[in-house]
Amino acid sequence: MALRQALPRQARPAQTRTLAAPALRQPVRSRQAAVRVKAVAEMSPDLKQSIDELINANKIVVFMKGTRQFPQCGFSNTVVQILNVMEVPYETVNILADDRLRSGMKEYSQWPTFPQVYINGEFFGGCDIMIETYQSGELKEQLEIALNS
Repeated sequence: MALRQALPRQARPAQTRTLAAPALRQPVRSRQAAVRVKAVAEMSPDLKQSIDELINANKIVVFMKGTRQFPQCGFSNTVVQILNVMEVPYETVNILADDRLRSGMKEYSQWPTFPQVYINGEFFGGCDIMIETYQSGELKEQLEIALNS
């Protein structure tokens, strides 16, 4: 910390902030990515169809541990609290109720953790992205667009 304070302002490393833009992500060319792609290809057609229907039938869907009334992890609770404060309609899906759904969602979204938030049929992100976009005002804009479409 002392070194950082001693550096002249222009010599300090720039702080950057990156938000995941799921629709703009480029495919990763690696063995791990190939395994994930294969896993998605092996997901049962019925499960994929069920997930597609859930996501497309609702403007905002949260796949989470627990329910809206009883979140069962801190990250899920944080996402629920953000959406409640924003007073928007949303649906939740308890991934703890079905192991097949839990592993299927990881494959479907290519995102390893929960909660997973979908807005207007698109994967938006998890808890960290919800917090960042809520604080920046971007979440409000995205939700307004989704709810007015």
